[in-house]
Amino acid sequence: MEQEAELKLYAGRPADAAGRLPREMRTYDLLDALGIPYARTEHEAVDNMRDCSRIDAALGTAMCKNLFLCNRQKTVFYLLLMPGDKRFKTKELSAQIDAPRLSFAEAADMLRYLDIEPGAVSVMGLMNDTQGRVRLLIDEDLLKETFLGCHPCVNTASLRIAMADLLEKFLPAVHHEPLTVQLRGE
Repeated sequence: MEQEAELKLYAGRPADAAGRLPREMRTYDLLDALGIPYARTEHEAVDNMRDCSRIDAALGTAMCKNLFLCNRQKTVFYLLLMPGDKRFKTKELSAQIDAPRLSFAEAADMLRYLDIEPGAVSVMGLMNDTQGRVRLLIDEDLLKETFLGCHPCVNTASLRIAMADLLEKFLPAVHHEPLTVQLRGE
């Protein structure tokens, strides 16, 4: 990722939708319809947490780690949100949600249920899970944050939204209730 230019922060949606994927524009449409203010920055594609330091600086908050998981039978899917600097241990989470043998879900399932591709996994994708197939898990430490950094269903832009707006407006609107988990990350 290029380290030279400082990323710009914008209030709200892009002025022009040209060249943008419909899934990204649907994210802005929903946030605007719900009256959720957000800041946005644009950047090269990022695929991992290591590449997010410039984005964190631009947003003034840390991007959260988003993991798309499933049970062994691939019948139950989970979206886990956790602090980006915390290590994930499958065994620790499995015990808390009574789901032995958790694994990372396949890209095809990510696209099918969240309309998101690898590298762009985000809580915003829950707006596309109209059948409620994905269970949302949020690490308790993330809930202590004032803001959440996430992608608008593409990995070439990032958003900062208030945690309160996520919990009180966005999640009820997309019919997903989070389950709080406690991950030590050690």
